[in-house]
Amino acid sequence: MNEVFKGLLSRFVLVFFDDILVYSCNWKDHLYHLEIVLRILKQHQLYAKLSKCAFGVKEVEYLGHTLSGDGVAMDNSKLAAVKNWVQPKNIKQSRGFMGLTGYYRRFVKNYAMLAAPLIDLLKKDAFKWTEEDTLAFDKLKEAMISAPVLALPNFKEIFILETDASGTGIGSVLSQGLHPIAYFSKKLSLRMQK
Repeated sequence: MNEVFKGLLSRFVLVFFDDILVYSCNWKDHLYHLEIVLRILKQHQLYAKLSKCAFGVKEVEYLGHTLSGDGVAMDNSKLAAVKNWVQPKNIKQSRGFMGLTGYYRRFVKNYAMLAAPLIDLLKKDAFKWTEEDTLAFDKLKEAMISAPVLALPNFKEIFILETDASGTGIGSVLSQGLHPIAYFSKKLSLRMQK
């Protein structure tokens, strides 16, 4: 599908396997973009099932995210899952929680630092829950639940990249004005800390 839409990707089309997202700044452009996409589908003898289509909506769920004119937010059902996640009792439950939160790490400032104690629990034979882990678990849940809606980039505006580093980790935020577009953070390995 990427090959079919290669000239349009990131201009007004996103494709993930057989999920196609057409986005536009205004209704007139959207109708034009839809016409192009439908024409290309027809040329390649590909069909869209009408019951799986949503046309002209201002908000859409896509790959675990809610996309709207306001920006990109975490899917509400995933937020509820984080909020209701009980303290892990074993490594399997910890992996599940870290997998869920890790998928949305770009929404959370300093995710790597917040998650570091919990990630350490995932090492072989390391699962021994402590008070520090409870604190990290609660802080990470709170950070996830209160994560901002990330702004959509406007390529006509100036981007601001703020970075920070310490002896144990690095972090950054990409923004435009006061609106974050994405966060990045990474805990440095022991080798990198030297």
